[in-house]
Amino acid sequence: MTEFNGIVAPIAEALSKRGYATLTPVQQAMLDPDLEGADALVSAQTGSGKTVAFGLAIAPTLLAGEDRFGRAGAPLALAIAPTRELAMQVMRELEWLYEKTGAVIASCVGGMDIRNERRALERGAHIVVGTPGRLRDHITRRALDLSALRAVVLDEADEMLDLGFREDLEFILEAAPDDRRTLMFSATVPRSIADLAKSYQRNAKRIETVSERKQHVDIEYRALTVANPDRENAIINVLRFYEARNAIVFCSTRAAVNHLTARLHNRGFSVVALSGELSQNERTHALQAMRDGRARVCIATDVAARGIDLPGLELVIHADLPTNSDTLLHRSGRTGRAGNKGVSALIVPMSARRKAERLLAGANVQPTWVLPPSADEVLARDDERLLADPALSEKINEDEAPFIATLLATHGAEQVAAAFLRLQRGNRSAPEDLIPVSLEAAKKRREPDYANPSSPATQPRSDFGASTWFSLSVGRRQNAEPRWLIPMLCRNGNITKAAIGAIKMQPEETFVEIADSGVEGFVAAIGPNKTLERGIIVKRLEGTPNFNAPPKERPVRDAKPFAETKPFGDKKPYADKKPQGEKKAWADKREPASSRQFPDDMAKADAEVWGDAPAKPARDDWSGDKPAFKKKPKGASNAYDKPAKPDWAGKPAYAAKGEKPAYAAKGDKPAYAGKPKGKFDDRGPAAGPKKKSFKPKG
Repeated sequence: MTEFNGIVAPIAEALSKRGYATLTPVQQAMLDPDLEGADALVSAQTGSGKTVAFGLAIAPTLLAGEDRFGRAGAPLALAIAPTRELAMQVMRELEWLYEKTGAVIASCVGGMDIRNERRALERGAHIVVGTPGRLRDHITRRALDLSALRAVVLDEADEMLDLGFREDLEFILEAAPDDRRTLMFSATVPRSIADLAKSYQRNAKRIETVSERKQHVDIEYRALTVANPDRENAIINVLRFYEARNAIVFCSTRAAVNHLTARLHNRGFSVVALSGELSQNERTHALQAMRDGRARVCIATDVAARGIDLPGLELVIHADLPTNSDTLLHRSGRTGRAGNKGVSALIVPMSARRKAERLLAGANVQPTWVLPPSADEVLARDDERLLADPALSEKINEDEAPFIATLLATHGAEQVAAAFLRLQRGNRSAPEDLIPVSLEAAKKRREPDYANPSSPATQPRSDFGASTWFSLSVGRRQNAEPRWLIPMLCRNGNITKAAIGAIKMQPEETFVEIADSGVEGFVAAIGPNKTLERGIIVKRLEGTPNFNAPPKERPVRDAKPFAETKPFGDKKPYADKKPQGEKKAWADKREPASSRQFPDDMAKADAEVWGDAPAKPARDDWSGDKPAFKKKPKGASNAYDKPAKPDWAGKPAYAAKGEKPAYAAKGDKPAYAGKPKGKFDDRGPAAGPKKKSFKPKG
């Protein structure tokens, strides 16, 4: 294979069979003779063929001069990927690349049956592809033997660190032999990747095929400025305008994925969801539906930003802005792969334009700032596609000609064309009518630079021009503030911040000045009820209001007249109360020491303290103060001379105790003869028939 110099013959044959005529820059860089047997830190753009690149790089190390592998045993190479989808994609790529070499490739990814993976490892494999967590699990359980390992590949290393796999990666690399090759592939090389390479690579060669922040030449970036409430409507119009064969819409949370999936499904789009809460089987079916055409739109979180390779993916929509520039590049990198063209559309609400500009500048991307497609533009694009439909240019078959003549004779050409048009339009979702937005107004909504003295924000405002005043039924007492009043007026009144002039806060109301150019649209937007959010009522004023007018008096509800209250003087004077001095002193309450039966030494001590107080009689002399306790006579009902209750006449008298028959004395009973020895005893010989032992049921 002269076009693939330096490649092992079976692998070169697989490349030719796959249709490869030339290699990408990163693939060609991995064939450098100076790189043979050395570690490498490679940064290449997403979609540049990195999987084939490291497959070519480790082939000489694994085959060791042979064209085919021997019997599979302990793995010779380990490829680590951050997500399940990327790991399975890497496995599929290596399978066709190493098909002619007889390589056995096994996968170890989370979400799959670990028992099947363990059995595959026991049978032996030349290359193992997996995710960090599952690989560490197999190593800990002694199911994965790394003693014969010759090469380790970390694909999308920066993503693995972002997902929190650093500890797992360090565990795997420390368990691998020290003389192995370590290849790290990453779209970007931040400081964390450089530190990891420094710790686990030996004199690694740095390979950079393209600029890490360079815009992909095959991706067209478009920033679509929309009004805040129109974010989802703009997504619908973008999908309808491009009619891409495959499209991905990225959201920031799982809840947003579920909500947008339901919304698009109700609008007639063939859509699938992809997020971390789905099982591996559900995710595999979702991707397969995208590949075979049963679904055209995938709603996904950032977990799917890497590792998804959908052939022919033409459109990427950022429903929520990414958190950083790297995520923006990786999301957009799902399209524009292998020489294909793609579009990356950012949905930018007017309030988030500043953030979008920072993200795009950090990614070194120069987008085209435009408005989202309107409903008229979407319908016009549908008509263009309809006119270019190949079905209209195909020749009429002989079998179709008689019925076509019948249709034209029965309904006429215009009626048949109208039916065809309705049929085509009826299969598509109707576009949304968007709120008009001015790009210039959106630019003015950016945060002002107050630190710059020459900034317009620090200059005095020019004359506002002709305006109309409106009154809002909320003031300082209701915690009204311009920071939330202005956005609310823009959302509900279909105006921009530039159309709002002075704002005068009053205790119970707020006066707002609106330019005459926006008054008509403002009045129409708030509707006939003249009500905004939170029940705020809007009232149009004639002329300029009086800002120095006294505040409106708040009505006093259910106030009780002061005269009806009970006068204070009717209360009982405090002097009539019992004076404090008339209370008995605490010393008088205490019993003298002689009346308490304490030990002599304590009583003597108390006597010295309390003086010679007259002693009370001893406790034994108290019997004279109380009547002697009368013992209750037998049979009497009361001890205090109360007559006994008469016997009940109808009740028969019980027999006297003495009339009861006496019990027989103990000695009168016959003596116990004793148990015959062995009669019912299973342990010895029985004299008679043996009794069956008790067995509980069940």
